[in-house]
Amino acid sequence: MTLQQLKYIVAVDRQRNFAKAAEQCGISQPTLSAMLVKLEEELDVRIFERSNKMVTPTAAGEKIIRQAKKTIAEAERIKELVAEDKGDISGEFTLSVGPTIAPYILPKFIRHYVENYPTVRLSVREMKADVMLGELQSGNLDAGIAISGNSRQGILEVPLYTERFMVYLSESCWRKLPVFKPENLEHEKMWIMREEQCLRESAFSFCKARTKGNRVYEAGSIETLIRIVDEVGGFTIIPEMHLPFLSDSQRENVRRIEGDYLSQRRISLYIREDYIRQRMLKTITDTLLRFMPKGMMEEHIVKYGIKL
Repeated sequence: MTLQQLKYIVAVDRQRNFAKAAEQCGISQPTLSAMLVKLEEELDVRIFERSNKMVTPTAAGEKIIRQAKKTIAEAERIKELVAEDKGDISGEFTLSVGPTIAPYILPKFIRHYVENYPTVRLSVREMKADVMLGELQSGNLDAGIAISGNSRQGILEVPLYTERFMVYLSESCWRKLPVFKPENLEHEKMWIMREEQCLRESAFSFCKARTKGNRVYEAGSIETLIRIVDEVGGFTIIPEMHLPFLSDSQRENVRRIEGDYLSQRRISLYIREDYIRQRMLKTITDTLLRFMPKGMMEEHIVKYGIKL
């Protein structure tokens, strides 16, 4: 039994497909199959049930895979300890960022990251949360940044920062009001993005009870929503970090929200529960801390970073 064989069975378990597992491991499918058969013969137990449509672990296989993950993690920790003593941060790191978050953090994030960690080969992909979680489970990503509350078995969520929502009003829409109260605009046009703005933790009543408004339109980006409001009227909600993207005249149309409404969104870092590259994750939080608005990052991240 070798550590490499254990990595092969973990890959097969994640992919549930020999061809995809072989591709992930960088070997041919016949080689992967031969190594798996050899391990099963050595242990005198069948680890996977194979069929034309599916590859699933046996009862004994599930126990072996769990132990294999622990063994691989502990072996990787040895490398991490050595690298930490040497002060090395290098290798490949693949990060996913949600499409409604990316415009606000990626430009500065990438600039600071490549300046401070030139030996890390960083790859960034924009993915929606459900796709990101699947890629994490499959081992195709190291980490993902997305809106909080997307739980899935085997995935660990670490809150990073929280930003407020603001209301963006048209020129003709209650311009004299100093602040925004949802009941003021129940009969105005609402322009929203269903998934990104009507969050599970957001108490925007008009997002949850759309019949209060005359019409509800849905667009594909916050920038599009703002342009629609400017042209047609009505209002939308925008994240706090979008404010620097507005012109001086547009900023006059922004109102804060008051009352008993949770008008904010929390952003989290997602990793697999068995992920062990703690120092690499610290490069993510340290980079965010270089440019994020003061007070927005979670206090425990500011003080301690990420502890696995």
